[in-house]
Amino acid sequence: MLKRRLNDQWEHYTGSLGGPWEVWRADKLKNHYNVPWHAVELPHCYNGLDVMDPDSKYYQGQGWYRTKLAVDNPYPNGRILLHFEGAGQRTDVYVYTNKIGSHLGGYDEFTVDMTEAAAEAARIERYKGLVPVAVACDNSRELETIPSDASDFNLNGGIYRYLNLVYVPAVSLAQVHVATDTAKLEAGTPACGVTVKAKLYNPASASDSLTLTIRIKDAKGAVIAESAVTSAPWEGEKELAVYELANPQLWTTAAPYLYTCEVALSSAHGETSLSERFGVRYFEFVQHGPFKLNGERLLLRGTHRHEDHAGVGPAMTEEMIRHEMQLIKDMGANFIRLGHYQQSRIVLELCDELGILVWEEIPWCRGGLGGESYRQQCRDMLTAMIGQHYNHPSVILWGLGNENDWECDFDYFDQQDIRAFMKELHDLSHLLDPSRLTAIRRCEFCKDIIDVYSPSIWAGWYRGIYTDYESSSRSAFENVGSFFHMEWGADNLATRHVEKTFTGFEFIPRGVGATDERDGDYLLTGGEPRVSRDGDWSETYFCEMIDWYLKSQEQMDWLTGAAQWAFKDFSTPVRPDSPIPYLNMKGIIERDFTKKDAYYVFQSYWGQAPMARIYGHTMPVRWGAADELKTIKVYSNCPEAELFLNGVSLGVKQRDSQNFPAAGLRWETKLMPGTNHVKVVARKAGVTVEDELTFEYQTEAWGAPVSLKLTAEKQEDGRIYVEACAYDAHGVLCPDAAGFVRFGLAGDGRLIDNLGTIRGSRLVQLASGRAGIYVDPYGGLPAGISVTDFVSAGGPAASLNGSAGLSGYLPVSVVSAAGESMPTAFYTLTL
Repeated sequence: MLKRRLNDQWEHYTGSLGGPWEVWRADKLKNHYNVPWHAVELPHCYNGLDVMDPDSKYYQGQGWYRTKLAVDNPYPNGRILLHFEGAGQRTDVYVYTNKIGSHLGGYDEFTVDMTEAAAEAARIERYKGLVPVAVACDNSRELETIPSDASDFNLNGGIYRYLNLVYVPAVSLAQVHVATDTAKLEAGTPACGVTVKAKLYNPASASDSLTLTIRIKDAKGAVIAESAVTSAPWEGEKELAVYELANPQLWTTAAPYLYTCEVALSSAHGETSLSERFGVRYFEFVQHGPFKLNGERLLLRGTHRHEDHAGVGPAMTEEMIRHEMQLIKDMGANFIRLGHYQQSRIVLELCDELGILVWEEIPWCRGGLGGESYRQQCRDMLTAMIGQHYNHPSVILWGLGNENDWECDFDYFDQQDIRAFMKELHDLSHLLDPSRLTAIRRCEFCKDIIDVYSPSIWAGWYRGIYTDYESSSRSAFENVGSFFHMEWGADNLATRHVEKTFTGFEFIPRGVGATDERDGDYLLTGGEPRVSRDGDWSETYFCEMIDWYLKSQEQMDWLTGAAQWAFKDFSTPVRPDSPIPYLNMKGIIERDFTKKDAYYVFQSYWGQAPMARIYGHTMPVRWGAADELKTIKVYSNCPEAELFLNGVSLGVKQRDSQNFPAAGLRWETKLMPGTNHVKVVARKAGVTVEDELTFEYQTEAWGAPVSLKLTAEKQEDGRIYVEACAYDAHGVLCPDAAGFVRFGLAGDGRLIDNLGTIRGSRLVQLASGRAGIYVDPYGGLPAGISVTDFVSAGGPAASLNGSAGLSGYLPVSVVSAAGESMPTAFYTLTL
C-alpha cells in the first residue's frame, strides 16, 4: 500500500451548486457565470471563522472542493482509493461529474474507490491526463441525523481531517485487528494471548492464492513472534494467527509500552502490508468501588476534548493536535473523554503513546430518538468507531450517547423507546468488542443498561455550591454499579480576575441531589439562583473551584475518577450571550492554546515535574485599601515554597493538599501602592523552580465607568495590539468593569477577530476593566495577512516587512471601541 496526504492544490467554494458540472464548467465554457473559488489547504473547515461571528449564526449548507490529481498506480490492475479521515457532515465524492461515493456522518473514516472513474476521466483531453476530483460537504440542519443541532457544539462543514490518496493491489488488506487475552495475567501467570484477525479489500472477487506473513515486534522493533498463512481470499474477518507472549510488558499510563503487529500480504497482484500498534493491559471498574488498571487502583484524572481551534475550527493539523495532547499530558491528566464524537486517529495514537486512557463516543447527543434512518446512522457510527479504533490500548470505554434525556428534536419523547435502543447499542458494542465496556452520561432512565454511568454533577456552577461536591458524588456513587463523574467546571473569561469571588452562596439551593444540571440551567436568565447565572465568570472563582474539587478527590478512596469539562474553550451555537458570544469558555486553556491560571492549579495536583506558579500573571492591577491584607497564592507540587515581596522574604510554607486554598501555599500581606514584585522559590527532589511577576496595586477608589481610553502597542510580528481600559469620571481605572465592548476599524487595516479568544474577538466583555484586540495594519490591502496566520498566539507575519505594503505608502487605520453606556473611543494607527 502506498499512501500520501492530499493537502495542497485544492480550491473551495462555500455555497450550493446545481450539480458537479458547475464545478468544471469554466474549464470548457468561459462565457457563462461561474462561482468564485479560492485556494485552500487541507484539512479545511468552511466554518473556521464564522462560528465565532458575534453578529450572525454560522453557515450551514453545502461547501465544495475541487482539485486535479496526477494518478500513477504502481500496482498492475490495482485500486485507487480516496481515504477520508473525517469530513462533515454529509459528503458526496465526484470524479469529474460522476458520483463515486457518499457518506453520512461527520466523524468516522470512510474510503471511496475511484479506479474506474479515474481511468475514464483521465481520457478527457483538456485535463491532459489529470483526474478532476470534486467533493461536496454539507452541514445543513437535519433532524433525522446525529448529532442534534441542539448540541452544545457546532456541526461543522468541510474536509476537516486529512484526505489520503491510496494505491493498493487488486487484493489488499482492509483492516487488521489485534486482540489480547489477559486471563492468565489476571490470574497471576506472566503470559498473554494475542489473536490477529484481518479483513480484505477484494472488489473484483479475485480468487488467487494469498500468502500472509504476521510478525509481532516489541517496542524496539525486535521480532518476538512470527508465522505465515496461505489462504484463498475470504469474506468478512478471518483469524490469521494466535500467539502467547511470555512476560509481556504492560501498557500503563506512566509507561505506555506499545507492541507492533505487521501483516504482509503477497499475491499475484502484488505485495502490501498493514502495521498496527497495540498494548497489553487489563482494567476493571469495581462494582461500587474504584477503577483498577492492571490490578492496581488508579484514580482517573481527566478532562474532555472537542476538535476546535481558533481560526480553523476542527481543521487542526497534526502539529496542532500533537501540541494540544502534550499540553494535556504535561498537565498531569491520565484520562480523556472525547466529546461527543469519534475523533481523529491522530488523537488516539497520541493517547496510546502518552499514556492517556480514553472514553470515546458516538454523537447521539441530545434531541431524542428519530426514525429508522436515524437509528441506522447510530449503528453505523458505533460499528465504524469500534472497528477503526479497536487496536488502541488507550480506549477503555465506548460511549453510546450524551444527555439522551434532553427532549428537543421531535414532537414525541418515549423513554421506553430510548431504553430499548440504548440496549440495542449496548449489545452491539459488546458483540463487536467484548473486551471493553459501554458508558453514557446524564440519562438516569438508562443508567441500568450500560456498564459505566456518569450522572450530572455541577456543584458550584449550574446547581449547588462547590463544597457540596463530595457529598453529591457519594450519593450518586451509591445509586449506580459503576460510577464515573464526567463534566464539572465553570465558565471563566480569560484574564478576568477579582479580589473577592462570588459571595451569593447563601441564596443557592443546597443538599443532596441539588447539584445536577437541568434543562435551562445554562441560560443566563430565569430559574433558581446559581453561580452560572449570578457569578462573576472569573478565572479567580474557577481556580478556587478546581482547587476544592482536586483536594477532595485525593481523599475519595472509593472514586473511580472524574473529568473536567473541557480542556479548551470551544465554539458553540447555543451560547450567544456569553462574554465572548458563541463561546463555551469552561476551558483550562484558550482556543489558541494560551494557558489560563487554571492549567497550573491542575498541574500542582497532578503534574510530576517540579513546578510553581504565582496566581495572577494576567492580572496587571490588583486593588484594595492601602493597609488591607491581601492574599498571594502559589500553586505548586513542591513540598515547600518561599515567597518574596519586593525583595523581602515572607517566609517558607509547607504544602498540604487539604489546606484550602492553594494547598497552604498562600501568604497574607500588605501591598505597596504602585508597583509590586513577587517571586516564589520552591524545591522538590533536589530541583529548584522559580516564578515571578510584577503588578500595580491600586488604592484609589473608583465610581461607575464612564469612558474608554485606547492605547496601541506594535508587536514583534507586525501586528498591533489595541487595548481599551474603562475609567470613571475622575479618570480612575475601574478594574472590576465587566460590560461589553465592541471594536471596529476603518482604513487600511483589519481586526483579527472571530477567533474566540480574549484578544481575538471584536465583541467581548471587559476583563478586569480591560479589553483588547490585534490589528493587521495591512489587512485591508492586497498584501494583508490571512486571519488563519494567527490561529495561535504570535503567528507568522512575514508579509508585514517593508515590502509588504504598497510602494511608498504607509497604512492608516482608525480603531473604535464602543462600550456599554460609554461614548465611543477612537485611536488612529499609523506605521
